Amino acid sequence: MDKRVGVLGGGQLGRMLVEAANLLEIRVNFLDAANSSAKQVSNHAGHIEGSFKDAAAIRQLAANSDVVTVEIEHVDTYMLEEISATTPVQPDYKTIRMIQDKFAQKEHLIKHHVPVAKSIALEKPTVGELEKVSATLGLPLMLKSRREAYDGRGNFPVKSKADFQPAIDALGKNGELYGEQWAQFKMELAVMVVKTKYQTYSFPTVETIHENSICKLVYAPARGVSAEINQKAQDLAKKAVSCFWGRGVFGVEMFLLQDGELLINEIAPRPHNSGHYTIEACPVSQYEAHLRAILDLPLHEEDLQLREPAIMLNILGGDKPDSHLQFAREALKQRRTKIHLYGKGEARKGRKMGHITVTAPTMREAEAIIAPMIAYSTPGKYRLAADPSPGPSADPAPVAVIMGSDSDLPVLLPGLALLRTLQIAYTTRIVSAHRTPNDMATFASSAAANGHKVIIAAAGGAAHLPGMTAAHTPLPVIGVPVKPSIGDGMDSLLSIVNMPRGVPVAAVSVNNSVNAALLAARILGAGDEGVRKRVEGYMAQAEKEVREKDERLRGVGAEEYVERFLGKK
Repeated sequence: MDKRVGVLGGGQLGRMLVEAANLLEIRVNFLDAANSSAKQVSNHAGHIEGSFKDAAAIRQLAANSDVVTVEIEHVDTYMLEEISATTPVQPDYKTIRMIQDKFAQKEHLIKHHVPVAKSIALEKPTVGELEKVSATLGLPLMLKSRREAYDGRGNFPVKSKADFQPAIDALGKNGELYGEQWAQFKMELAVMVVKTKYQTYSFPTVETIHENSICKLVYAPARGVSAEINQKAQDLAKKAVSCFWGRGVFGVEMFLLQDGELLINEIAPRPHNSGHYTIEACPVSQYEAHLRAILDLPLHEEDLQLREPAIMLNILGGDKPDSHLQFAREALKQRRTKIHLYGKGEARKGRKMGHITVTAPTMREAEAIIAPMIAYSTPGKYRLAADPSPGPSADPAPVAVIMGSDSDLPVLLPGLALLRTLQIAYTTRIVSAHRTPNDMATFASSAAANGHKVIIAAAGGAAHLPGMTAAHTPLPVIGVPVKPSIGDGMDSLLSIVNMPRGVPVAAVSVNNSVNAALLAARILGAGDEGVRKRVEGYMAQAEKEVREKDERLRGVGAEEYVERFLGKK
């Protein structure tokens, strides 16, 4: 590529941006201190040494670049406005200026009918002003600095009047403040949005977990979020970004409330911590997408889709100067783990020194892999879906086993035992096609979004459950006909087999949950080598058992074999 990209700032985001640019032979010029994180991996004479707030240095950067972008929004937007007369600035300086002031950002979103938490600006940073604001917003509330706030800096939770003075003491020196109504959220979500010249795209909705207001973990896709909420979050993120000017990648953070509604929290006009996972998990990372957007290079919606589930864990500085290196050495012991160190030298407590990303065919497997690293970083703090008793946001098992009645459960037990033998996690539910049709429809329609890969559905009598489930989900459904108290189960079998064209249901023989479990395992094994190898081991064991029986039969003869091994005379 013959385009030169100038970047204000050269920290870890710039480092990952230039790593993506190098693959496309796009030259990136950084304005930052010597030996900054980004400059360490980009060796050419076009970099500029100095502060990214220095006017002369910004003019020099613009003169040597075809487009200028930012790695951090805390820049001089009036200088960006000046250089934009001759060198394009993406995203537009007006966007960066608006987003710099978090209260103005919220006001702008409200004008465009984007839902945010109610906020009120303090006229001056005093306890008296905070008292006035709290009278309207109520307590608790979050006191925030309007500018220069990031990674928890500039935020102070005000839970009672006793916090008024400490909050003002902590943030008052920062100047302009505002109070924000406390959001009683179920979880925090984020969506990376890519705004190009002609189209706006989004990466998947992810779940973010924060520690001391610093992003600690990112789960992609978000765990326990329905397909409806996932799409609603992406649509809201794109709507929010459409309010601003210019092109590039935007990080959109939001709250999922207890009633299922969404509120925008903050927007970053650049690649974002919550999008690091895209480097390993998506065909095009957020960094490459940013380059494509600001340089008007082609981008396709499927470029932003997940290849497989991913978890990102930040490496935060600890008590020792080499704590991040110790962390990296531990991470090297884990399979399917990618380590990114940022070249920042000695660690400082709470500073982002790097991150690791784990990808796996299922979220449950990814969680199992990363669990030791989470325990290493914060022992005992987080409960994972791999736990025996996962929390409400935990990822469901790949196999969902449903039945119309608990009377079907004894038939399913042999199949469940086989799934355990094959180390395949499953969940069991009772959902009747006739007695709880709405629950059945809700479960089936959200099964894919909730992480299930295959559904085994057992039913007797009319046996409508497998077919009705298949009508509500794109996942493969395996029907297990159950022999009822009256009849031989043939009507159940035929009901499952005789589905109309366009709504397929696989069917096993009556009461044969073992074959249903094996078929589910084979389906999963098509995309999971570990499962496939365990199925192969099961097949090898079955072959061995048959050969042993044949050898015994040839050794003792038919009559004695029946008497000795089959217990018949």
